[in-house]
Amino acid sequence: MTLLILFSLILFGALLVMVEVLFVPGTTIVGLIGLIFSGVGIYYGYQEFSHGTATAVFIVTVLVNIGMVVYGFKSGVWKKFSLLQTSTSRSFDDRLAGLEIGQKGRTKSDCRPFGKAEFGDIIYEVKSDAGFISTNEEVFIKKLENNKIIIKQ
Repeated sequence: MTLLILFSLILFGALLVMVEVLFVPGTTIVGLIGLIFSGVGIYYGYQEFSHGTATAVFIVTVLVNIGMVVYGFKSGVWKKFSLLQTSTSRSFDDRLAGLEIGQKGRTKSDCRPFGKAEFGDIIYEVKSDAGFISTNEEVFIKKLENNKIIIKQ
């Protein structure tokens, strides 16, 4: 029974250290709990066995913990959980297509400074560079930048 308790403490501690390395890196709480379990296992080994056997338990525990960390990095298990591709697409890339600086339009809502304006037959969300512009006023496009339409009166 003492061997079962000892091996359970050491194995559970090593698994928590591996979980810290693989799944929740940077939190250190899971890794610290794993080290505490391993330490309790070592302490239990020194309480229940002779000094030579307990030292062997200590060495085995250290090797198992290091082995779990090395195995976690070498096996590539972490690759299953990591992002391997990045998204390069952007939303609203062609939102400003057909618009030009100086193009005339009409506000469809109050712009304070954000509002709606119609250019051609399409209504866009716009920003006024001068603050408040009331509804149904004639406006012009001043700038087109970063998917934003800046208007002036």
